[in-house]
Amino acid sequence: MSQGYEEELDGLLDDYLTRFVDDDLRSYLVARGRIPSPRANLELAKEFAGAVSNPDRDWKMMWSLCTRWTSISPDQAPADDPLEFAVFCGIRGLGALGAGSSGRAREVLAHIRSLARDPRWRAREAVAMAIQDILEAEPIIGLRALDDWIAAGAWLEMRAVAAGLAEPRILKNRKVALAGVDMHNAIVKRFKAGKDRDSPEFRSLRQCLGYSVSVVVAAAPEEGFRWMMKLAESEDEDVLWMLKENSKKSRLVAKFPGRVERLRATMRRS
Repeated sequence: MSQGYEEELDGLLDDYLTRFVDDDLRSYLVARGRIPSPRANLELAKEFAGAVSNPDRDWKMMWSLCTRWTSISPDQAPADDPLEFAVFCGIRGLGALGAGSSGRAREVLAHIRSLARDPRWRAREAVAMAIQDILEAEPIIGLRALDDWIAAGAWLEMRAVAAGLAEPRILKNRKVALAGVDMHNAIVKRFKAGKDRDSPEFRSLRQCLGYSVSVVVAAAPEEGFRWMMKLAESEDEDVLWMLKENSKKSRLVAKFPGRVERLRATMRRS
């Protein structure tokens, strides 16, 4: 943890709570956000999320701050604009705030759902991270809400669910791991039925599934490999690509070499 970030953020947040003006805080974050470089300052964003979710701070004020930043539009802060880091931090902050209780988790997930379809890839990544924070703290509430995202069938919402589930720390919970396989199954069913496969949204989901499947399968190998073996009989080129990409991941190859080879052999016969 960066002591410098922690102390400075505390001071800036206290100033915001005193004056109800967030200009200095936002400028501090944007100046250190490392955008437009490929890798934003994830450490600072995490520190910010921890600071706003401090139980000693007024939750409503922190909610107001974060939602105001998430409302900064792509026109105001397009991709690779330094101001985009404020949007990223706002979403990360909401995830941390949502981890505080089941009611707040519902409220946050309802708010960030539209942001899962944001044209800015960093905003979408922040949504996945917020999902992870909520699933770790409130798994039952989080999984129920995300079922609705899948049922709606929007490619980028399903991409957010898949990316959110692809995190080993939350998959240590057996219920989340099993749900991860089931939810990927539901996503892939819609994926297989997709007609607009040349759309950027579909391709984004495809790219995500190229790694997320291996993460959830590694956490629930019995159920996961059984599902993958069934998929391996498919003639769908995108599904087979997804399986081939995941079968290359060291998290599966190193731990389950025999199962990976059987999966590959089934794909070769299909």
